[in-house]
Parts: sequence; C-alpha cells; structure tokens
Amino acid sequence: MAEFDLGFVRAQFPAFSSDVLSSHAFFENAGGSYPCRQVVDRLHRFYLDRKVQPYGPYPGAQAGGAEMDEARSRLAAMMGVNSPQVSFGPSTSANTYVLAQGVRQWLRGANAAIVVTNQDHEANSGVWRRLADEGIEVREWTLDPLTGLLDLAGLKALLADGRVRLVAFPHCSNVVAALNPVADICALAKAAGARTVVDGVSYAPHGFPDFNALGCDAYLFSAYKTYGPHQGIMILDEAFGAELPAQCHYFNAGSLYKRFTPAGPDHAQIAACAGMADYIDALHDHHFAPEADAMARNQRVHDLMRAQEIRVVAPLLEYLSARNDVRLIGPRNAADRAPTVAVDLGRAAEPVSEALGREGIACWAGDFYAVRPLTAMGIDLEKGVLRLSMVHYTSQEDVAQLISALDRVL
Repeated sequence: MAEFDLGFVRAQFPAFSSDVLSSHAFFENAGGSYPCRQVVDRLHRFYLDRKVQPYGPYPGAQAGGAEMDEARSRLAAMMGVNSPQVSFGPSTSANTYVLAQGVRQWLRGANAAIVVTNQDHEANSGVWRRLADEGIEVREWTLDPLTGLLDLAGLKALLADGRVRLVAFPHCSNVVAALNPVADICALAKAAGARTVVDGVSYAPHGFPDFNALGCDAYLFSAYKTYGPHQGIMILDEAFGAELPAQCHYFNAGSLYKRFTPAGPDHAQIAACAGMADYIDALHDHHFAPEADAMARNQRVHDLMRAQEIRVVAPLLEYLSARNDVRLIGPRNAADRAPTVAVDLGRAAEPVSEALGREGIACWAGDFYAVRPLTAMGIDLEKGVLRLSMVHYTSQEDVAQLISALDRVL
C-alpha cells in the first residue's frame, strides 16, 4: 500500500488554513467532517452561476442539471450501483423516515415482523419501532451490555420462525463503534426471507462501501460526514425500491431516485456532492498508479483511509484502556472499530469537553442520539459520554495533544 501523505490530504481541506477552525485539534468528526475543497468549490460555483431551476433550455440550467446528474452517476460508480439507485434527501434521518413510510404500507396487514437493534442511533431505530402502530411486530436484537456488541446467534433466534420481513441495523454504532459483519448479517436475513436496511452514517466517513459486496437492500449515510454538504444519501436495491410503495408525486414514481423523495431536492448540494468523488479521485491519483475503474479507485482509497485511522487511533485506545477511572466503550483493538471513541467518565461529561476546549481540543459530550445503546450499557444519560472522533486527516500529533490534554483535565 502507498505511504499515506497527510500533508497532501490536509491541503484538500480549507478548514486547516482557517483562522477560526485551525486553532483546535478537531475530534468532532462524527458530528460532521470538514468539507473538502472540491465540494466547497462546486457549491460556490453553483450559487454563483447555476442557481436556477435545473435542466431548462438555457446555459445555467443545463450546467446545473448536468452537475446534479454527475454527482449521482459518479457516486454510483464508486459504490458499484446504477445511477438511479442513489437518492438524495435533506438528511439520513429524513431518508430513513420516508423509507419507513413505504415499509409501513408494504407490510400493513401482512402478519409480519421486523427486527431492530438497540445499538443504533435513533434515526435507524425509532421510525421502525413506530411500525408497531400498524400491527407489525417489532423484535429487538439486543447488544451485550458489557461489550456493546451484537451477537449473530441472537439474530438467528429472532429470524427462526420465518415471519421477519425486514432487519434494520448499523454498519457501526456512533458510540460503540464496533464494525458489524454486514455481509454475514445480510446473508442470514436474506436466507430467512427478510430485507435489510443498514445505517452507514458512522462507517462511510472511513471509506465508501461496495454496496453489492455488503448484500443489503438499503444503505444510508450522510454527505456532511463524508466531506460533503448537508445531504443524506440512500442507496437502494432496485427490486426492493420497486416493491415498496412510492412516497413521491405520483408522476415521479417510475424513477427510482425520485421514488422516495417527497419534496424538492436541494439542487446546489446535490451538485456539490460530485466534489466527494473528485476528492476520492485526487487521493487515489496522488497515492496510486492510474486506474480507470471507479470501484477499484474507491476500494484503494477506502483501504488507505482505514490503515491511517487504525494507526492514529491506536495510542488513544491504549491510553484509555490503561486508565482505571474511565470506561472505554467498544473494542480496544483499533482494527475492530471505527475511530469514534466514546468514554464513560463516571461523571458529567460535558464540563470535561468544555475543559478540553480550553486546552485546544474540539470535541463534545452527551448522548449523541444513541439513547438506547447507552441505556442498555448502564450509562447515566444525565452524565452522558465524552466522544472523541477521528477520520483519516487526523494526525498523530493531534492525538498526542489530546492525550496530554486528557491527562491534565482528568
């Protein structure tokens, strides 16, 4: 694998030269990453001379529509799907809600069950649980309260009677951070006749997925956490999308990418998402020999990102594991998790995040909408957890600064 060039990577992000943002080492990436320059440039250009109704018969409209199409097609190519399989929406929470309304109609009166976990962010939990209002049985796949992990044996038991039609689970939790075996889970569900919806929000910042290799029916993530604008992105299996009742204007139902978009999309932000693909290509071309295939480029960059993150987060995991006054949530091995590190301090976490802010560390504390997993693990929601989240542009120097600050504050 090519040697990771952190200097080149950071040069792609205007935040690192910002007088405001560069004052602190940034450990709030799970709340939203910095946008890459390619996205910022495209968004700026769209607002300058494409901010009209797209696709009209004049230059600005034609250019705007072409850039929206480019974003969809290039992201699709990176993740191994057809362009219509990629839907944009205002957020992943909103996209999941709309998808759930389709499932509500799909399963109404079917004597069916669905499976949810208590490891999820609420966006991929609450909307599915509310389907119980329609008489759909909701079964909970529960995490281990000590480790926070999900056991495949527990899912097998829930699927055993053949009544489960859908399983919703996270690629990784935004507080536990363990990497769930998505392909294995999806294979189990498929064998039992169930569709799968994967919340990829906490994984995608660490590498865009190969949708077909995962084997899921829907995969959702957030562009604003993957170096882009504030949009939610949903990838749908074509057969599943066609099977669910449409949630759009009736005359748009024949278009998969419009089928679960009930409101007008944000044209500028969709177009700017092409900058995310620009960034992946820039990383690839700087670190690797030329490659024509978009999926192959994406996979190389995925592996490059993950290797860098594993190197960078390992010292923090070792430091926290060695302390006897805090509880590190999730795996201690960096290779088994995303570099999102939640810590139960046994006391109110927000004052600690504020103290770290005075030490030049940007982070936060609270429940992060992960109320169910934190409750299941016996963590006091009033105290919350301290969360320290990294991505591939986090430096070893940032982590050393964080550890020194933690020493002083804790």
